[in-house]
Amino acid sequence: MAHSELAIVILAAGQGTRMKSKLPKVLHEIGGRPLVGHVLHTAQQLDAVITRVVVRHERDRVLEAIDDFPGVEAIDQDDIPGTGRAVQIAVAALPESFAGDVLVLSGDVPLLDVDTLTSLLGTHRSAGAEATLLTASLDDPTGYGRVIRDADGTVARIVEQKDATDDEAAVGEINAGVYVFRAPSLRTQLARIGTDNAQGEMYLTDVVRLLREDGHPVAAAEAPDARIALGVNDRVQLADAAAILNARVIRRWQLEGATILDPTTTWIDDTASLAPDVTVLPGTFVLGATSVAEGATIGPDTSLVDCEVGEGATVRRTDATLAVIGAGATVGPFAFLRPGAELATGAKVGTFVEVKNSTVGEGSKVPHLSYIGDTTIGRGVNLGAGAITANYDDIAKHRTVIGDEVHTGSHNVFVAPVTLGDGAKTGAGAVIRKDVPAGALALSVAPQRNIAGWVETNRAGTAAAEAVARARAAEKAADGAHQEDR
Repeated sequence: MAHSELAIVILAAGQGTRMKSKLPKVLHEIGGRPLVGHVLHTAQQLDAVITRVVVRHERDRVLEAIDDFPGVEAIDQDDIPGTGRAVQIAVAALPESFAGDVLVLSGDVPLLDVDTLTSLLGTHRSAGAEATLLTASLDDPTGYGRVIRDADGTVARIVEQKDATDDEAAVGEINAGVYVFRAPSLRTQLARIGTDNAQGEMYLTDVVRLLREDGHPVAAAEAPDARIALGVNDRVQLADAAAILNARVIRRWQLEGATILDPTTTWIDDTASLAPDVTVLPGTFVLGATSVAEGATIGPDTSLVDCEVGEGATVRRTDATLAVIGAGATVGPFAFLRPGAELATGAKVGTFVEVKNSTVGEGSKVPHLSYIGDTTIGRGVNLGAGAITANYDDIAKHRTVIGDEVHTGSHNVFVAPVTLGDGAKTGAGAVIRKDVPAGALALSVAPQRNIAGWVETNRAGTAAAEAVARARAAEKAADGAHQEDR
């Protein structure tokens, strides 16, 4: 293999005890991906010939995340602890002929971008170094390994926090845990490192020290923004990383032509997409694989998860998951679109309407106070307020089919399975249990009965009974006055 070839090793074996979580640290999510998913997404843009992820803690769960990235292989770390051992195992699995560069990344450093890593590789190759590390300068470097330089500015070694002297701990330049090594030198030096340190681990940083002791050149490249090189070790850092990533994503879409009025209250996953001239109003979450087409307006106070929004659609104060909203459709305010909701061009789902596993046809309206489940609605339909498709019989779900140009009265219940033909009408308060032929009017009518004196007989002594007594007295007085006039 050519010396210019690149192999990538991603370290994802640790538990991350400071997260205080049953979930492995590298599987905590920001921006629509787990931490290790962000690292893998970036790594796949670097044209590496080999990408390996070292796993151990909750390996099967980590492997599920890796499966989303074709061509990536997992390597199991054994009982010997430390980053040096993890890389040693990964390098041992490389072809013996591989003599290129090995880029080592950490699965808990999600914000590194392609430009920073490309620059790191460029520094490494132009300097002819055997190892090059990414560094960052922090006002408070607590918890990070310090980069110790010689008087001439060259890298001498890396000292971990627990092994640092007071003078070394005062150094502000930290090791970001990202390295490039020449494969032959890395193999040689990994065989020499041990566990003689405060942690009793095989430190990968010892490779840097050994290379310098043998007179090999070691280079360093400082990250242009220290924040992108920082790892996530606890929930505070997780939130900080999420905020940095979100600001980056929002800026990207703004520069692509989207209007995002209040970035501080807007969250957009790195996996979502916005077209030009989309408007996102405050308090809005655009999450997962959601795509929003040109000219659509989303928000305020809206959450979209894995949704598709068509051109010119308007979605206000709505919670939607796995829904398709057609061009020019309007949703909300206070609508709930559950998985399988599909709105055609110009459809409307209005206030306090829930739609699940249903299609709303072109130009059709479900304006307010309705539940639509397992239903097919045709074109030009208008459902009156309070429409309910009763889709569940306590054993199975059944489907309601409503044809084109059907107009229904208020407070209708459609007891599935039931079909309303094209152009059918229903009266107010109807309970539709049977199919309605095209063009028919369906009524569910019971004669109204008024039982005189019921309140006085059954609710004596209540405020209602007192009101009735006053009404009776007023009627009697009115009748007396009428008699006098006669």
